[in-house]
Amino acid sequence: MKSKFIIRTCLPLQILALVFLLPVAAGAQAKSFGGKYQGTIKSPNGDVQVTLELKDDNGKISGRATTPHGAYEVVKATLADGLLTLELSAPGSTGKIAVRQKDDKLVGNWWLGDQTGAFELMKAVAKDDLSGEWTAVADANGQNFPFTLVLKLDGDKLSGSSSSELGESAITEGTFKDGKLLFKLNGSSGVIAMVAVLQDGKLNGDYDFAGQMQGKWVAVKKQ
Repeated sequence: MKSKFIIRTCLPLQILALVFLLPVAAGAQAKSFGGKYQGTIKSPNGDVQVTLELKDDNGKISGRATTPHGAYEVVKATLADGLLTLELSAPGSTGKIAVRQKDDKLVGNWWLGDQTGAFELMKAVAKDDLSGEWTAVADANGQNFPFTLVLKLDGDKLSGSSSSELGESAITEGTFKDGKLLFKLNGSSGVIAMVAVLQDGKLNGDYDFAGQMQGKWVAVKKQ
């Protein structure tokens, strides 16, 4: 009886443990290596400035390392147990780096011919040209409809609001990637889907109002 009680008691506890642990495991995702990193490596000939630009496409990593002596293309990338190893190639020269993520830095070692050393690269912070207040105009069947956008960028996530003579709407599902802006405005009459491209300091794009009306819109950032 005692053993049956122990088994019956342990099984619910194990199930509870799985229930609580599985979401944690499922939610724990590796941080992307993608981005631009800059720093200095020490070599026998002195300090060398390095810029490493990586693109992480669902785990497939590509990119290049640029130095005053030339650019090295990533020809092979291997990620194992958090260690990213990059094989680099330039005309007449090959090299390798192996790095781990540490906060917003890449820390590791480099090899070039018979030379090697440790280095640390800091992730470059992209200039935020999007956050702020924008004066906008939409073409509503040939009539100009003015409105104001207040945008806030956090990584590639966009939030904020839109206000006009009809009231104010919160921005939802907002993203900004590769210069392209996407977001939705939820109004009392329906959802407005907005898309635009940031070019030369201006937003130029299209809107779709609940599938009933489409048009162009432009915006200029307030100084």
